[in-house]
Amino acid sequence: MPDDNKVGATNTEWHKVAEINELDEGRIKTVTAGVRALCLVHYQGEFVAMENRCPHQGGPLGEGSIEPGVEDKCWIRCPWHGWDFDPLTGRSPGAHDDGQEIFPVESREDGIYVGIETTAEAAVTVADIMVQTMTNWGVKYVFGIVGHSNLGLAEALRNEEVKGRLTFIGVRHEGAAAFAASGYAKLTGLPAACLGIAGPGATNLLTGLWDAKVDRAPVLALTGQVDTQVLGPGAFQEIDLRSAFESVSTFNQTVLHTSRHAELMSLALKNAIINRDVANLIFPDEVQVLPAKENDVPGTPEGRLGSPLITPDALALSQALELIGQAQRPLIIVGYGARDAMDDIIELAKRLRCAVVTTFKAKGQMPDDHALAAGVLGRSGTPIASWFMNECDLQLVFGASFSNHTGIEKKKTTIQIDFDRMTLGKFHAVEVPVWGEIGLTVNHFLQQLPDQLRGVDQSSELAQRWRLWRTEKQSRRQDDRGNGLNSAGIFEVLSKLVPGNAIIAVDVGNNTYSFGRYFETKGKQRVLMSGYLGSIGFSFPAAMGAWAATQCEKDYQGRPVFSVSGDGGFGQYLADFTTAVKYKMNITHILLNNSELGKISKEQMAGNWEVWQTSLHNPSFAEFAEICGGRGIKVTKIEDLEPAIIDAANYQGPSIVEIIADVQLI
Repeated sequence: MPDDNKVGATNTEWHKVAEINELDEGRIKTVTAGVRALCLVHYQGEFVAMENRCPHQGGPLGEGSIEPGVEDKCWIRCPWHGWDFDPLTGRSPGAHDDGQEIFPVESREDGIYVGIETTAEAAVTVADIMVQTMTNWGVKYVFGIVGHSNLGLAEALRNEEVKGRLTFIGVRHEGAAAFAASGYAKLTGLPAACLGIAGPGATNLLTGLWDAKVDRAPVLALTGQVDTQVLGPGAFQEIDLRSAFESVSTFNQTVLHTSRHAELMSLALKNAIINRDVANLIFPDEVQVLPAKENDVPGTPEGRLGSPLITPDALALSQALELIGQAQRPLIIVGYGARDAMDDIIELAKRLRCAVVTTFKAKGQMPDDHALAAGVLGRSGTPIASWFMNECDLQLVFGASFSNHTGIEKKKTTIQIDFDRMTLGKFHAVEVPVWGEIGLTVNHFLQQLPDQLRGVDQSSELAQRWRLWRTEKQSRRQDDRGNGLNSAGIFEVLSKLVPGNAIIAVDVGNNTYSFGRYFETKGKQRVLMSGYLGSIGFSFPAAMGAWAATQCEKDYQGRPVFSVSGDGGFGQYLADFTTAVKYKMNITHILLNNSELGKISKEQMAGNWEVWQTSLHNPSFAEFAEICGGRGIKVTKIEDLEPAIIDAANYQGPSIVEIIADVQLI
C-alpha cells in the first residue's frame, strides 16, 4: 500500500521466513513475514523476497516456478495465467511497468530474514468504518466463513474482535451461520450478523435468512462480491446478489466507492431492527479495502430510533373492554409477538380468572406449571387448549398471526392486539382489532377493567383437564413395540430434567410435534423454532446462536442451552457440531433417532401413498460426537435416559444424547 495511505512513522521489522538450507537453488515458495505473504526466491546464489500477489488477478507467485525463457533468461511464472517476472528484480519482461515490490533480505546464521516496513497505525478502510458502525449499533456476534471475496471485510471484523467489541464464530456451512444469527435474534430481539463470500457462500445463507424474515427476527447479512471491474460479464463466482437477496431483505444495497459508507450500515441496521427483518449489504472485493474518506466517522444509533411504544386508540380500547366485561368464558391466546409482555398478560389472566393458551411458537411463554396455563393450541398442541377454545365465548389474542397450524377459531368473537397493523385481521375480520404495543395495551386493560366481572373462574376446570391429559400421557408411556423409546416417555424425562431457565431450540418433524404435545414447560424457559418457514435443520445452529447470546446479553447470561431434533434434522448441519466443539459451546443436544424422515412417512400414509424414500442411513451420532471432541451417549432403554441427560448437561462443551426412538409411537 502506498505510503500516503498510512498514518504514523514507519520502521522496519525483520521476520525469519526460512531456514538457511530450506530452499534449494532455482526454487521459489510462499513465506509469511508477520501477516504478509511473500514470494521467496533462491536464484543464482541470492535470496530475493518479492510481493507474492501477481498484479494480473492476484495469483500466488510462490506457488509457481522459475522457468527458462529465450536467450538463457529465466523467469518466475505465475501459476494462474503465466505472467512472468525477473527472479532478481521482480520486473516484468518488455515494456510492462507492473513489476513486483522487492523487500530487503538478510541471510543470518539461524535463517533467512525479510524486512517489512510497518507503521504505527494502518490505514482506516471503508470496511473498518462500516464494521465500527455495525458494532456501535449493538451487533456483538458475526457467524460465517472467511473467504477470498470478503477478506478486506474479514480484516475489519478481526480488528473489532481484537478491541473486544465483536466475536466472530467461524462455521462449516453458511446455512448454519444464518440460522445461528436467526436464533440469536429470535431469542434477544437484537440483531446478529452472518458472513459469506460471493456466489455460493452468499446463496447458502438464504434459507436461514428466510427463516429470520418470516419469523420477524432482525438479522444482518454481509456478503462478498467480485470486483466491480469484472461485475456483469459473468466472472468466477459472480451472481446478481442484489436480485438474489431482493425478496428476502427489507434493505438490500451494494457498497460502492461513492457510497456514504457509515450511513449505509446505519440504514441497514435501522431497517433490520425497526422492521424486525433481514438487511443485506453486498461488498465488492476492492471496495472493502479502499481508504476511508478523510472526514468519515462511524455511525451510531443515537437519535435514529424512536420509542417502540404505540398507544392504542381510545375507541378500540372501549370496545374491547365492553366485550371483556360481558364475557363469561374469555380465553387468552398468546403468540410469539407477546413474549415481552407476559408478566402483564398473566396478571390480566388472574383478573379474568381465565385459561391462557399459546401458539406453538410461543410455547413456554406461559409455563405449563402455572395454574391458568392450558398448553399449546393447534396441531402440535394439547387437548386441554382445544377444549378451552371450544368452550370460550371471547378470544383475546395477543401477538399471534392466526397460522392455520394454530387453528384459532374464526367464528368466535375475537379481540386481536398487535403492534403490527398489517397483522390485525390479516386473514379474516375480527370484532375488535387493537393496534398498540402489547404490554402498554394490557396495562390499559388492567387499569380500566371493572372490579366485578361476569366471567367464571376456570382454574378448577383447568386442573381437571390437566389430570385427564396427564393420565392419558401416562398410559401412552407404557407403549412399547420393541423398536425404541416412545415420545411420551422421552419428553416426560426431559420435562423433569431441563432447568426452568433453559433455552430450548427445537427442529422440524415428528420430534417437534411430540415436543409441543408432551413437553411441559416451567419457569422462564424459552423455546426457539423455525415457525413459518418450518425449516428442518434449524435447531442445532439456532442453539449455537442462543449460546452466543448467553455469553454477552445480560438477560441470558448463564442460562443452559438445549437443542431437540430428529436424525434427519441434525444431519443437515451435523458438521457444525465441530464448530460447537471449537468454541466450547455448552449445548446439550437431544437427538431422537428413528432412521427415518418420520413426519414424511406419516404424511405419505395419510395420503394413501406408499412410504417411499424416507429411510435414512445414519452413523452412530453418539460416536460422532466423541470423534469430534464432544460428549456422546446412546440410549436404548428408558431407564438409561435420565442419567444420560444429566451426564450430557453436566459436560463442559457440546454433547449429544442419541435416543433410539420408535417412529410410530409419537
